[in-house]
Amino acid sequence: MSDQSLPQSALRRYLKTGVTGHYQAKAEQGYVLISPLALINKTLLVDMDGQVVHEWNHDVPIGMYGQLTDEGNLFMGGKIRDATWDIFPFWPAFKGGELREVTPSGEIIWRHANSFHHHDQRKMPHGGAIYLSLEKVPDELADQVVGGHPTPGFDMYADVIVEVDREGNRLWEWHAIEHLDPKEDFQEISEPRWEWCHGNTVVPLGDDRVLVSFRAIHTIGIIDKASGKWLWKYRDDKMGGQHDPQILSNGNVLVFDNGTQRRFNGVLPSSRVIEINPKSNQIEWVYEDRPPFAFYSPQVSGAQRLPGGNTLICEGVRGRVFQVTPDGEVVWEYINPYFGPNPFDMDINMLFRAYFYTADQLPFL
Repeated sequence: MSDQSLPQSALRRYLKTGVTGHYQAKAEQGYVLISPLALINKTLLVDMDGQVVHEWNHDVPIGMYGQLTDEGNLFMGGKIRDATWDIFPFWPAFKGGELREVTPSGEIIWRHANSFHHHDQRKMPHGGAIYLSLEKVPDELADQVVGGHPTPGFDMYADVIVEVDREGNRLWEWHAIEHLDPKEDFQEISEPRWEWCHGNTVVPLGDDRVLVSFRAIHTIGIIDKASGKWLWKYRDDKMGGQHDPQILSNGNVLVFDNGTQRRFNGVLPSSRVIEINPKSNQIEWVYEDRPPFAFYSPQVSGAQRLPGGNTLICEGVRGRVFQVTPDGEVVWEYINPYFGPNPFDMDINMLFRAYFYTADQLPFL
């Protein structure tokens, strides 16, 4: 036996990393963008063989993820350690603090700071951005919020959606404390009360609409920017911890259903990816594993419908990215090989999201 000690992380000990399978006849061909959540300060573009074809090196940890603009720039969040770092225990895991646009050569051509920025940011057509932020919930309102488990010694926070122009001027805001109902929008008992809703996705849509996901209240929906009201709201208490809803070309909504509240045979949790028809709230497509509990990520994660009809899925906690056909056949799989510490000094290869791009979307290659 070698005298070299085994890696401490259980994931390192049992995972084969890199590309573990590639069925070329059925897999859509392109490139996948990943931003490892380990504190390695990199965003990487890999090909179908798992080889890095381009990388961005950052001077701060990634603020959850980055994605490419139409121009081929990286639009990302940066994790800034500042005076808000310790407002509640899990905050350092998903805190951002700065939005950035970075060219393929690594030049930062735009940045916007907000200490309470977290999880998500999207570039707007006017050159600015829409993103998630936080604010303290007034004590009187916090006392009325139903559910969650007690977190003595910590204030409750709730989400603010912010839109800014290229100069950083605020163009629009939406405050959860003004539009959520403390009884109707209740938390499951498993959710800590230091956050009411825990937004993890904000997507600008046409016609002044915004698609959102609030993990702690198991809710996704579309908000009308002019009134701040819900145009569509979907809540499923078994859809625990969902991430990354997006509108498909057929008008349906694709979402990663983490499944923290769902149990196989009442015992084992499992994740799935579902496609919801917002007109009927019926699920029209689902991917789940067999057995269901073989596919599970209690946090992070996402999914993307590809041009040819396959779906790219990011099983985030395990750093697993894979492509499935409409029939649910896995035809490509990649395990993130980049391990490192997170803000709590845990050894991880986690990914918040992964994005697929075809060669014509990557002018810098």
